Amino acid sequence: MRAKKHLTGKVILTVVMLVLGIACIYPFLFMVSSSFKPSGDVLSTPLQLIPKNFTMINFDTLFNNPYYDFFLWYRNTVVMTGLTLFLKAFIVTITAYGFSKINFPGRDTIFLVLLAALMIPGDIMIMPRYIIFKQLGILNTQWSLILPAAVDVYFVFLLRQAFTAIPNELSEAARIDGCGHFTIYRRIILPLCMPQVSTMLLFSFVWSWNDYMVPYLYISDINRQMLSVGIKLFSAGQAQDYGAQMAGATLVLVPVIIAFFLCQKYFVEGITSGAVKG
Repeated sequence: MRAKKHLTGKVILTVVMLVLGIACIYPFLFMVSSSFKPSGDVLSTPLQLIPKNFTMINFDTLFNNPYYDFFLWYRNTVVMTGLTLFLKAFIVTITAYGFSKINFPGRDTIFLVLLAALMIPGDIMIMPRYIIFKQLGILNTQWSLILPAAVDVYFVFLLRQAFTAIPNELSEAARIDGCGHFTIYRRIILPLCMPQVSTMLLFSFVWSWNDYMVPYLYISDINRQMLSVGIKLFSAGQAQDYGAQMAGATLVLVPVIIAFFLCQKYFVEGITSGAVKG
């Protein structure tokens, strides 16, 4: 009797989780399906996931639009995200190494000041950054997006904790062998903390790739714009091209899915690395 009740409970739980899973994935399926429908069918048949009138016209509209250059937005976003990840990987990891493995006067005090910056809401910094970027001459350029994202105190804190967990005996043995700090950082610390670094890069990639507000505020030239803002332009005016919007959103999501699958192993390790430590 008890086994029967246990089986019934498992069936009910499975059904509930299946329904919740379908509810969560339906918007994604709707987006992909709508990208292959004529714009007039997107809202008229929202529950029809298999397009009745299959078409590639939405993708043709994206890349052959006389008013907007979707390929140029895509290239801008790829360059911006790539430079952001490159600079962020170096700046954040080398800073975390300095605060975890190098003893210098005022280290803990400076680190506490950096942590205090986490308490400042990001929206408060919009106007000061706008003025600073304008004075530096980088307003309306990709650098206004790259530089703020490359300096991330949150990930400095997380990676510092990961670097601190590495025994100092490894660094001391390397110094005895004649290694300098940069060699220890590159050959010992980074390889041992690759799951945490990969997790940082994955999150940073998603945030930079999908960011809407920052490009919208700091870039006014349509030819220098990013994908997230560019797709929104397909809904400007009285006539909204829902099919082109869905096709653009599908193409934007493809790199995110690929990045997750490529980093899935390190991502899971990075999330669970501290779960067995007590």
